[in-house]
Amino acid sequence: MVEHVIRMCPQTKSVLTVRENVLIMFRTLLAVAMIAAVPTLAAAEGDAAAGEKVFRKCKACHTADEAKNKVGPHLVGIVGRKAGAVEDFKYSDAMKNSGLTWDEATLKEYLADPKAKIPGNKMIFAGLKKAEDLADIVAYLSTKK
Repeated sequence: MVEHVIRMCPQTKSVLTVRENVLIMFRTLLAVAMIAAVPTLAAAEGDAAAGEKVFRKCKACHTADEAKNKVGPHLVGIVGRKAGAVEDFKYSDAMKNSGLTWDEATLKEYLADPKAKIPGNKMIFAGLKKAEDLADIVAYLSTKK
């Protein structure tokens, strides 16, 4: 099999084959992808203290410090709870029948766009648009047991 020469290596002045060029490009792309993923991984963990500040947007309708319903259900122990399961709160049929259990991923999806995640739910909230805010508020809610 004949390998075609693509270019010369600038450091060694040797001829690089197609295969060698592809390997170099793959390694470079892999390194760039790994570097780009670092901030995303850090944001995925979330900061509970920052999440408490983000939660201020929710306080008019929800509590997270005590099991007391307001306009919306309390959020104490929400992580791991089935959607529509807080006693003494009148949920929409959409929420009661959603079949969801609130985990970190589901909460992020819901809080990003509540009407899209569960069409017909009663929550009047446009959603959080910043990935960092979503990660932070989920980290905060995860501390409320």
